[in-house]
Amino acid sequence: MPGMTGWLVVGVTMAALAGMTPSAASAPQGEASGNDRPRWQACTGQNLPAGMECAAIEVPVDWARPAGRRVRLDLARLPATEPARRIGSVLGVPGGPGAKGVEDLKHAAGDLTELRRRFDLVAYNPRNAVWRDQLPQVCMRPGVSLQEPRDRRQYEALATTMAKAFKACANEDKSGLFAHMDSLSVARDMEAVRKALGEERLSFMANSYGGVPAAAYARLFPQRIRAMYLDGVINQTTGWPEQGLLALRRMEQVFSRFTRWCADTPACALHGEDAGAVWRELVRDADRAPIPVTSPEFGKGKLTGGHLRSFGFVGDPGLGNSRWLAFADAVDKARRGDGSGFADFALGNARVWTMPGALAMTCGDERGYTGYARFQEARRQARKISPNFGGAAFDALGCAGWPLRVANPSRPLPVRGLPPFLGMGSTWGDYAWTESFTAMIPGSVTVGYDGPGHVMYLSGKKCPIEHATRYLTTLRLPGPGTVCPAE
Repeated sequence: MPGMTGWLVVGVTMAALAGMTPSAASAPQGEASGNDRPRWQACTGQNLPAGMECAAIEVPVDWARPAGRRVRLDLARLPATEPARRIGSVLGVPGGPGAKGVEDLKHAAGDLTELRRRFDLVAYNPRNAVWRDQLPQVCMRPGVSLQEPRDRRQYEALATTMAKAFKACANEDKSGLFAHMDSLSVARDMEAVRKALGEERLSFMANSYGGVPAAAYARLFPQRIRAMYLDGVINQTTGWPEQGLLALRRMEQVFSRFTRWCADTPACALHGEDAGAVWRELVRDADRAPIPVTSPEFGKGKLTGGHLRSFGFVGDPGLGNSRWLAFADAVDKARRGDGSGFADFALGNARVWTMPGALAMTCGDERGYTGYARFQEARRQARKISPNFGGAAFDALGCAGWPLRVANPSRPLPVRGLPPFLGMGSTWGDYAWTESFTAMIPGSVTVGYDGPGHVMYLSGKKCPIEHATRYLTTLRLPGPGTVCPAE
């Protein structure tokens, strides 16, 4: 998302591509069905929550060919601590894409003890997590160092270059997953998990990009949802450009907070100046004459205004406003020709978002622009809404040249038969995304968290977790307009 990509979506994807290995082992299993239960065993590994059990199921790589190649999905669960009062299972839907639900459960277990009284807490590692653990090297190779196209010729050149990168990645893919990581496929995997658990209906906790498979599951299997808690989720059903505009509106508000803070803070490197004007002038100048930089990790490059708009400002001020102090210092140095404060993050993201292995996890959900005309229109709208950050969405540009049909296009979500959902989002950031999702479903409510952050239940925030626990346990929602204070 423009303006929010740097601190939210990209950070998750870069972590997913780091090649982390799961700490919890699981026992191999055949394909699970309603009559084929996973063989749960005690997980092995370090720093595991007490009582954590592991298993696995197998699902088709291509759900249109159920007898074809299969992929193993690791599962974990923490059984309900009051089995006589057990309601059912809560399935976590991880974000990323490429994040591992098993790791989420390990991380959050200590904060979800109240929820666990009445539920088995279940996690799974999605197919895109399997994919990123076995990426061919060519799929990690950036197609190009991404820049915002200035005209149709540059846009089409980007699409041609990326098409070649996608083809090279697909040719080296031995798993078959390259063409089947859209969220409709992930949702069918989630349904296989439900069947393997033997539950008539499931409750869900979805976070961040997990909102995309959550919506896909609601589209395909509405009758199987008992309750759905959405925390900082993207609403793919309205289209990525629209979500980008929501992010920009909120980012403008947060940037105004920064400029007011800077005006009141002598330690801010831009104190005594109009910090917003300094930033806009820097971005304009960098568009005209990109700033040469050298990153210890990514080598030499040039910072354009597009890089700065997408990957410069960090909305979360950090402990003691440390991130805003660093941002102001980086702006002050950059206007004097030293762009080192932005080099690593900007150049790194400009490469990550042309790695075909990363993009293959999202392009099937229509993350990219549908063509140059849509790109132009989205950029025009973004610039109108956001004078500080409006421009092309780098996370969408990388999907130019996607060689396959879009398996899960953005389109309205049928809501008949769905129960009311509970959303949670930071009023500094992802609330607008989550609220746009819950607003589609009658009776739903989104609670605002009055502070920065993303995915509150994985951040250990007590008020959001209490609301989630009460809703999932009793199906009762808080009143509209409910807000959790910053913790």
